[in-house]
Amino acid sequence: MTGVDGPPPDAHEWVSFEDDEEERTWVFDLTFLRSGWRCIFGAGCQGVLTAAAPELERGCCSYGAHFTDDADVERVLAAAGTLTDDQWQMKPQVVDRDGSLPDDLVTTEEGGARVTRLVDDACVFLNRPGFPGGAGCALHRAALETGRLPLELKPDVCWQLPLRRDETVDDRGHVTTTITQWERRHWGAGGDDFHWWCTEAPEAFTSPEPVWRTLAAELVALVGPTVYLKLVGYIRHRESDGVPLPHPAVRPRSRS
Repeated sequence: MTGVDGPPPDAHEWVSFEDDEEERTWVFDLTFLRSGWRCIFGAGCQGVLTAAAPELERGCCSYGAHFTDDADVERVLAAAGTLTDDQWQMKPQVVDRDGSLPDDLVTTEEGGARVTRLVDDACVFLNRPGFPGGAGCALHRAALETGRLPLELKPDVCWQLPLRRDETVDDRGHVTTTITQWERRHWGAGGDDFHWWCTEAPEAFTSPEPVWRTLAAELVALVGPTVYLKLVGYIRHRESDGVPLPHPAVRPRSRS
C-alpha cells in the first residue's frame, strides 16, 4: 500500500508564506531547492531529442528559446550585437556584412510565439563541438568573459531552467506564485518525446551544494532579495531539524 513504508516515490516537500508587501502567497519546492541538482551540459547531458545524443552537446538548445515578452527579446538582441567571432560560432553565418543583426534572428511561430532562429537543427546561439571556445551558449560564454551574470544576456527561459515560476490568481485578485522545477509536462505534449530530462536523471544530482545556493542569483531574479532571504532563513532553520527528503531522482526505489 502506497505510503506505508515511507513517502510516495514522487513526493516533494513544500513551504509557503505570505508576502509582506503585496497580496501574494509564495510556494517553494523545498525538495528541489535543497537537492544537489546541477547542469551537466557537456558532462553527461543526453539532450532533449527522441534518443540519447550526448555527443552533439546541445543540452536543451535543440528547439530554440521561446521568449517571454518584448523586453526579453530586446535584451537578447542587444547582447547579440556585442558578441565577437570568438564568442559566437554562428556570427559569420548570420550577421550581415555591415555587422547588423538579421531580421530573422528571432522568428515567429504559428500562434505568435517568438523563438530564436534555428541553424543546423539547434539554437543560433549554440556553439557546437569543435568550436575553439568550446561548445555551449555564446551568450552564456560572453557573460562569464565580461564579468556579468548569464541571466543578464540569455533569454528568460534559458537562464531560469530548471527553475520554474508559475502564477495563479483567484477571484479576489490574490496571487499565488510557485517556484519549482521544470518537468516534462511543462513542455506540453512535446515533453513526452524527450528521451531524457535532467530533473529526472540521478546523474544531474551530484552537486555538493544545494540549488538554493548554486542558483541564488536566479532565485533572487525570480522572487526578489527580500523573499529569497526569507526562504533562506527558513531553510537554514530546517537544516537543524534533520535530513531533508531526498529528491525523487535519487531516492531509493521499492523492490516490491
